[in-house]
Amino acid sequence: MGSRGDHDYERHGTTSLFAALDIATGHVIGRCYQRHRAVEFRKFLTEVEQAVPADLDIHLVLDNYATHKAPPVKAWLARHPRYHLHFTPTSASWLNQVERWFALLGDKQIKRGVHRSIHDLKADITTFIQAHNADPKPFIWTKTADAILQTIARYCSDTLAIHATTY
Repeated sequence: MGSRGDHDYERHGTTSLFAALDIATGHVIGRCYQRHRAVEFRKFLTEVEQAVPADLDIHLVLDNYATHKAPPVKAWLARHPRYHLHFTPTSASWLNQVERWFALLGDKQIKRGVHRSIHDLKADITTFIQAHNADPKPFIWTKTADAILQTIARYCSDTLAIHATTY
């Protein structure tokens, strides 16, 4: 079997991974599900609820995927007021630190592996989560807010210049 980039790479299926990152410690709660629907997300929220001490508030940073907005999820969240939802703007998933953790998972585990079945893929994801949680580390921003804003301003200026020359 070839690697992903090879002409003979064969895909054996997918899984949906829901993950919650404790940004203070780097610990991850992650679970694979066969599908990515509201019912699976609701199950995952129950796992988070059981894992996080009851005296802590939980801030969920979410993308704008419809699963999070489905009526059963909204009803569950209404019964659990310690949950606070924050939605990332379109194309700004980099603001969500768990996305950085997903990138680590992809780079260090998924892309390097050959998964001949969904079971193998799930096993490798679980192994990665366990290894990560054995010595978790929080992500730390290395740039100041001013440096990030300067980069964004430069990008916007460059993008405007590019668009101005293409018309």
